[in-house]
Amino acid sequence: MQLTQYYPQFFTATILEWKPLLKDDKYKDIIIESLRFLVKEKRVIVYAFVIMSNHLHLVWQIQAGHTRENVQRDFLKFTGQMLKYELQKNNTALLQSFSVLAKDRQYRFWERHALSIDLFSVAVLLQKIAYIHQNPLKAGLCSLVELYKYSSAGFYETGKDDFGFIEHIKG
Repeated sequence: MQLTQYYPQFFTATILEWKPLLKDDKYKDIIIESLRFLVKEKRVIVYAFVIMSNHLHLVWQIQAGHTRENVQRDFLKFTGQMLKYELQKNNTALLQSFSVLAKDRQYRFWERHALSIDLFSVAVLLQKIAYIHQNPLKAGLCSLVELYKYSSAGFYETGKDDFGFIEHIKG
């Protein structure tokens, strides 16, 4: 077993070509369920997140015994598969817009090379959480950051974890 301890990380994944696939809540819920699973399986601690229509941001920490590469790969692969299954059932026209010519897959939902940055200081960590929580406000999706459903901002404002997997940065 690997005993590597990772710093918290700022992670960003973008939908292919910035398409607004995650605009519909049922697709955001796929992301939520995957994060819930990763926390339950003790692969990550999630400190903050926001899911926008075409990208997501997380501040998470990979747990001992897991590698950043494997967790990120598994997260993106699993959510991609679940998005594909949902689109096959309910929106084949939208699914076709994610068709790619590749040897290893028929569809691609996530842009390659998601961003992952280690957060070495508390100041930078807090800045990234503030940035994440401001995303929906800047996009005009809410009047107060804590009102946007698919974000941890409400948790930081009220202390209530509606998702069941967020851990406050202060422990």
